[in-house]
Amino acid sequence: MRVSQFFLSTLKEAPSEAELVSHRLMLRAGYIRKLASGLYTWMPMGLRVLRKVEAVVREEMNKSGGIELLMPAVQPAELWQETGRWEVFGPQMLKIRDRHDNQFCFGPTHEEVNTDIARREVKSYRQLPLNFYQIQTKFRDEVRPRFGVMRAREFMMKDAYSFHANFDSLEQTYRVMYDTYSRIFTRLGLQFRAVAADTGAIGGSGSHEFHVLADSGEDALAFCPTSDYAANVELAEAVAPASPRGEASQPLEKVITPGQKTIEEVAVFLGVSSQQILKTIAVVNGQGNFALLLLRGDHTLNEIKASKVLGEFRFATSEEIEKYMHCRPGYIGTVGLEKYLPEIFGNAAPYPVTVYADRSAVAINNFVCGANEDGFHYTGANFGRDVFVKEENVHDLRNVVAGDASPDGMGTLELCRGIEVGHIFQLRSKYSEALAATYLDENGKTQVMEMGCYGIGVSRIVAAAIEQNYDERGITLPVAMAPFQVVIAPIGMKKSEGVRNAAEQLYAELSAAGIEVLLDDRDERPGVIFADMELIGIPHRIVIGDRGLKEGKVEYQGRRDAEAQLLDLQAACKVVQSAL
Repeated sequence: MRVSQFFLSTLKEAPSEAELVSHRLMLRAGYIRKLASGLYTWMPMGLRVLRKVEAVVREEMNKSGGIELLMPAVQPAELWQETGRWEVFGPQMLKIRDRHDNQFCFGPTHEEVNTDIARREVKSYRQLPLNFYQIQTKFRDEVRPRFGVMRAREFMMKDAYSFHANFDSLEQTYRVMYDTYSRIFTRLGLQFRAVAADTGAIGGSGSHEFHVLADSGEDALAFCPTSDYAANVELAEAVAPASPRGEASQPLEKVITPGQKTIEEVAVFLGVSSQQILKTIAVVNGQGNFALLLLRGDHTLNEIKASKVLGEFRFATSEEIEKYMHCRPGYIGTVGLEKYLPEIFGNAAPYPVTVYADRSAVAINNFVCGANEDGFHYTGANFGRDVFVKEENVHDLRNVVAGDASPDGMGTLELCRGIEVGHIFQLRSKYSEALAATYLDENGKTQVMEMGCYGIGVSRIVAAAIEQNYDERGITLPVAMAPFQVVIAPIGMKKSEGVRNAAEQLYAELSAAGIEVLLDDRDERPGVIFADMELIGIPHRIVIGDRGLKEGKVEYQGRRDAEAQLLDLQAACKVVQSAL
């Protein structure tokens, strides 16, 4: 490809709203252009990168037994109403009406559509298993679209759905997809990690996320460097402390703490570690029941874990805290709370209050906690003597921290950041039951299909890869994703017949060798050409100038190389082939 026949549109500066490195560089390199909030046009240079990602995904999906199809982007409301997700999916779903006033949505995902295909087409166990996939545009109306294509409203996704006669077959395909995703991200040259994850709104039983490791990642990941354990912090288990709780060796004392409401303020005021403070969080569940959650002061609540214990919940308001606990937020505690706990003590109480505690919280002794009185805390408090929690109400409620024991018992956890680019689920029968996707087994009996779901954010991969591959000059994508593999930069091509002939000769030779080469035949200064090609992220560059040609030499430099090297013009093609 010649630049004169292509469309190159680079910028010296990115728009001020571009926050992430990938967003800034994709705009500056002319990969994308913004149309509206969360909506981007993929420009010719960016589209080449996107298509390369698609090609790798498609090749590996086909190799693993996936069968490609293409489903409608616009879906009828009736399908979503059958599964109960029409209202549940929420405002992320773009709902539209046709001229006949029929309701549709612009598909945010395709579980319903694919399951509808299976229930119509599959009749016998002999047709199973099947794994259908597509690469297609999705739309989710994000509350705050940001970070360019990283969190856009319209995006490109590969979504696959498998159908099975039994769970063993589902597990087998799930493992195949796990391995397939690992091959995809390895081929793309990305540093990634697969982690156990929560199933979220998609549902199902088992789930793994695939993350590109980057400091800018929105997700916190926990992993054990001495084993294979890895999980999203939302799901990572905080193991109960191995050591038994210490004895109650201090007397309970009420102390004045005027204006000290936060864990940090109380710790400094009383001269204690935040680990010795019991944090009390007031919540209200979906049934309107008030409850208290107890955590160690240096730990944070994991809302996903808490929701698995409480169901849907929200944090209590100041008014609700004063109603139930008779104090302002910042002074809540559970000492003497038995008068509000009829389910434990059998006392008549004005309001029922249930107490839940984290495993690590119940392992501390002689701790500080709120006194349920404005301006006061207790010191020397202890479980079993001053604070009471039912054994069945002790759960894992917190986020793990670095240094926690790994749940597999093979070491301690470390934390890192990741950008989610893939997610696989064992859906089981959530959608097949709702949509009556059944088959006849070998005995002629009707059975519900088992299902799996496997998604990859194709457009997000491009941004995630740039977050991992850039320098002060621009993008440094791996060769497998770069828009072109090599650029020829002739100096003074319009003025020098020797440079022009050498450039054309090398261009033809590289093209004949099957190498994706860009010939920058613009009448621009070398500095402009070099800056553009480094910004765009072409991994190999060959500079041809009159001075070097006098000795039969050209200048070669890899995008990440510190220095250029001189090559014989006749050897340049072979050197590039070897480098690729």
